[in-house]
Amino acid sequence: MLEQELAFYEQNLENWLHQYADKFVLVKGEEMVGVYDTNEQALTAGASLFGLESYLIRRIEKVTEEIRLPALTLGLLYANPSHAIASPRTIA
Repeated sequence: MLEQELAFYEQNLENWLHQYADKFVLVKGEEMVGVYDTNEQALTAGASLFGLESYLIRRIEKVTEEIRLPALTLGLLYANPSHAIASPRTIA
């Protein structure tokens, strides 16, 4: 999963370090979709552009910390805000 995006990121990392160090890059396939100041901005753009499709967001840095969400990867957790269910809350 995301092999193409990861390979593209690795191929371009040295160039991006000079221009975009410590920013967040959004990659889909073999395309840099955008560069953002925060992870939240990149996530918002990715969700807006690609919905539930896979895409890669990485901080542009020499040492990359990889974060995996097994429940999301295995399909046990679905991020679909258009079908969110509101639960009533009671305030005591």
